[in-house]
Amino acid sequence: MAQEAVYRVFVDWLRKAWWGLPDSEHLMPTIEAFFTAEEAALLTGIPFTNRNLEELAEIKGMESGALEKRLNTLARRGILWRSEKGGKTRYKLNDSFFFFLRGPFWAAEPEEATRRSANPLNRYFRDGFMDQFADAHTKGLRTIPIHQTIDDPRKILPYEDVIAYVDSQDYCTVSYCPCRQRKNLDPDSSNCDHPVENCLHFGALAHYIVENGLGREITKEETKDILKAAAESGLVHAISNWETGADTICNCCSCCCLFFEAYHVLKHAKSHDVSNYRVRTNPETCKACGLCVKRCPVGALRLEYSSLAKNKKGKAAVLDSNVCLGCGVCVYKCPTQSLILERREEIVHPPKDAREWMERWFRDKQGAARDEEAAEIGSSQKEGP
Repeated sequence: MAQEAVYRVFVDWLRKAWWGLPDSEHLMPTIEAFFTAEEAALLTGIPFTNRNLEELAEIKGMESGALEKRLNTLARRGILWRSEKGGKTRYKLNDSFFFFLRGPFWAAEPEEATRRSANPLNRYFRDGFMDQFADAHTKGLRTIPIHQTIDDPRKILPYEDVIAYVDSQDYCTVSYCPCRQRKNLDPDSSNCDHPVENCLHFGALAHYIVENGLGREITKEETKDILKAAAESGLVHAISNWETGADTICNCCSCCCLFFEAYHVLKHAKSHDVSNYRVRTNPETCKACGLCVKRCPVGALRLEYSSLAKNKKGKAAVLDSNVCLGCGVCVYKCPTQSLILERREEIVHPPKDAREWMERWFRDKQGAARDEEAAEIGSSQKEGP
């Protein structure tokens, strides 16, 4: 089979996963940069659900030992999920969202193929790849407030307390932020000056990461130190968007984060799901320094003239409550403590688990498809025969 045909068949196989590969002029350059034709041929047909090595050897018509070596190499790149159960090694093919936007870019020293793919992938991201999240009402990450910024911590729900969540875990790891890594590896992107090693993981995902050299184990205290440094740097804490079994806490910058890029550049309706808090301002103590405006990742704050302001400028911070994420990034560094996070009137609970999150995502996707189909029918009816 010609190399071009090998890649086309591989793309068709990847499209069977939950996250698709929309057509774009940047699709094949990304695929070809990231995979050799031999890798593409090997991975075509590998299921997206766990299979024993013996099953995969039969599927691929290969000897188990030779196949295992190749699969382990791909697992170390974040392309395959490798796990052990009942004394047997199991593998599954990761979806394209995972290996293009997460796994390989976690590594402190990414593979050459990962480095090579950064430029075409960033182009593809803006030309269809991320559109699959445009109509999602429930985003992949939920904002979780910086711990010291809430007005009454006694009322915080368990899944909103970032420190309590870390304390509940028995295995913590840290990797490089895949979004900043992907941008920093691209010669056409501006380098981000925020800390890079602060993508936190827990549970089975954390074990997978360490076993495949995509991150390192850290203590709970080290995890908390990373969260503190992220807060100092103006990064948004964002956790897997379900109540139980969350395995990731990102520390997001507005310039590189895939969800912030979707919001600011692709004009999605929102970036992350908001926390159950929002900022309350105190114009009487505000000194109009503008630090909160600078730190806000979504432009929810601005300085305006206020009759209550007592500073020389006569201005105070004003909040657009419809935009506020409730992250506490502005509150954390306010020099006059004129900002605080208060509970929103309506409490919105995230999905119970990852399965419920996926169900919501599919419903949103199907609803968007129905709306698009209805719009096309309406348009054709207006045009007439």
